[in-house]
Amino acid sequence: MKKIKKSVAMVGILTFLVIIVSQPVNAMHIMEGFLPIGWAVFWWAMSLPFVAFGLYKVGKIFKDKPEQKVLLAIAAAFTFALSAFKLPSVTGSSSHMTGIGLGAIILGPFSTVVIGTVALLFQALLLAHGGITTLGANVFSMAIVGSFVAYGVYKGLLKLNCPKPLTIFFAAFLGDLMTYVTTSVQLALAFPDPIGGFVASLVKFMLIFAWTQLPLAVVEGILTVLVVNAIYKYNEKGLLSNETFTDH
Repeated sequence: MKKIKKSVAMVGILTFLVIIVSQPVNAMHIMEGFLPIGWAVFWWAMSLPFVAFGLYKVGKIFKDKPEQKVLLAIAAAFTFALSAFKLPSVTGSSSHMTGIGLGAIILGPFSTVVIGTVALLFQALLLAHGGITTLGANVFSMAIVGSFVAYGVYKGLLKLNCPKPLTIFFAAFLGDLMTYVTTSVQLALAFPDPIGGFVASLVKFMLIFAWTQLPLAVVEGILTVLVVNAIYKYNEKGLLSNETFTDH
């Protein structure tokens, strides 16, 4: 248990360093004021029901499973640290890992929606990363789609008896990639190509992010495997079990 708390502290320190060294940039998250108001409102409306139910699920953790608070803290710190660490993209924007797969695996998708939403809100307010008007769109792409894809892949591969490390890797890897695919869809819907329409615009945005995001998704998959394995390893008092990872 003490080692798990040390892990939380280490991730927290990493998060603090990310905040200190990060500079405001035009990041992958859709920036403040970039979406037309109609689309901004639409994505807010799509995201709020998921966030509301996610808050209910987090409340259940605090009430019924207080021993999992440490998992919530680890997942939150991991998500914030990885998603706040930005790398320049070929377009002059940025790409980054999402960190969302870890929470989806150990806590389930709805709780992870809340984790992702809080991370995106703090990044918008403290790092000029994303925005408030576009928060609904960014929550939908990363916190919702990323979480449910990662969780679905994890559950599906478990049923196929895939080795646990590969199951965790592909869950995090595909959750990361689908975040960027969803962002590309959002941008293509809002800004269709004058000639080729939605499809041409979608291809353009997906190609923009692909060069930097593919290797980052691989790195995120590897890091998620290491962290999940560490949680198993340091589970000295039975805080977790196989059921904790598969039954949400």
